[in-house]
Amino acid sequence: MAEGGCAKIEEEATATDEDVDSSRGSGVCKWFNVRMGFGFLSMTNRDGTLLEEPVDVFVHQSKLHMEGFRSLKEGEEVEFTFKTSSKGLESMRVTGPEGAPCVGSEKKPKGPQKRRSKGDRCYNCGGPDHHAKECQLPPQPKKCHFCQSTSHMVANCPIKAQQSSPGSQGTATSLREEEEEQEHAGAPLPPESSDE
Repeated sequence: MAEGGCAKIEEEATATDEDVDSSRGSGVCKWFNVRMGFGFLSMTNRDGTLLEEPVDVFVHQSKLHMEGFRSLKEGEEVEFTFKTSSKGLESMRVTGPEGAPCVGSEKKPKGPQKRRSKGDRCYNCGGPDHHAKECQLPPQPKKCHFCQSTSHMVANCPIKAQQSSPGSQGTATSLREEEEEQEHAGAPLPPESSDE
């Protein structure tokens, strides 16, 4: 029985230690990043005393007293408890005036940022919606990922090397584009001139 009593006393002591270490403040939301879930409060009143200069207090969405998606609107009036941490002043519980729930921002994050899908393609046949281990075709010859040639790999691709060399930047691409345009227009290709 004595052990249970000691544990209870220790719990009460830590609860009061937290109360002693924390202070009360009020002010407004300085800014809040809805997507990242944190921001800063501008404290104008500390423990009932009006401050000459506003003081910044860090706020994380997990400390906001409200239902649903937790955020703050810039300029929103707040009351909070805070503590001094190694990084500065940090809020512990944030409410609206007189303990009411926070209002929150109208902005909501757009959802998880989706990467543009390149599409699942098989490295064996190049077909969509399956991977090489599921491919129905037998192993195909390996080919360059840049020009699709089976005679070399992308590391040794002459077309890629020609495009990336500083002196001939874009020449291979522009020649290929000109040829495609002329093919589409139905015009014959001009004869290549030789400097002999």
